[in-house]
Amino acid sequence: MKDIYKEEELTIPEGVTVDVKARVVRVKGPRGTLSKDFHHVNMDIKKISATKIRLVIWHGARKHVACLRTIRSLIQNMITGVTKGFLYKMRFVYAHFPINVNITDDGKFVEIRNFLGEKVIRKVQMLEGVTIQHSESQKDEIILQGNSLENVSQSAASIQQSTLAKNKDIRKFLDGIYVSEKTNVVLED
Repeated sequence: MKDIYKEEELTIPEGVTVDVKARVVRVKGPRGTLSKDFHHVNMDIKKISATKIRLVIWHGARKHVACLRTIRSLIQNMITGVTKGFLYKMRFVYAHFPINVNITDDGKFVEIRNFLGEKVIRKVQMLEGVTIQHSESQKDEIILQGNSLENVSQSAASIQQSTLAKNKDIRKFLDGIYVSEKTNVVLED
């Protein structure tokens, strides 16, 4: 059954400015600026005050109404990104052949060598706004950080997917690079 009117409200914290124009949302905060286009979803996105955004769907079916909360979460993640940032830690797991990871082109590419003893060099490109570095405190760990949750998590997923054990029993060959921790860059006190 169609819902005639469904709405969600989102509160904007202080120090963050959100601009909405033609379903393009721009969020500015202390860590930078993020922008996302929501033209693909048929809904009203209005800034009703300096601290409130209202998302409204008229005559929406069940799946269309489900998009309401998704868009709200995406905007909330953008706000979290420009205030706190996102940080993913990835650990190297290997049984015999140690995995070597080199960061090249000022952190734009990651080269993965000696995975399962193979001579193939895997190159993974980091998405826009994602910085990568080796961990100072932990051996065999890299740290990805950035403002966009989508870019940081997709870069981590690309690294993990590049180290899949092909044509092997994945119950026995657990080698790879896996996400070990997801947190924010700026931690709350």
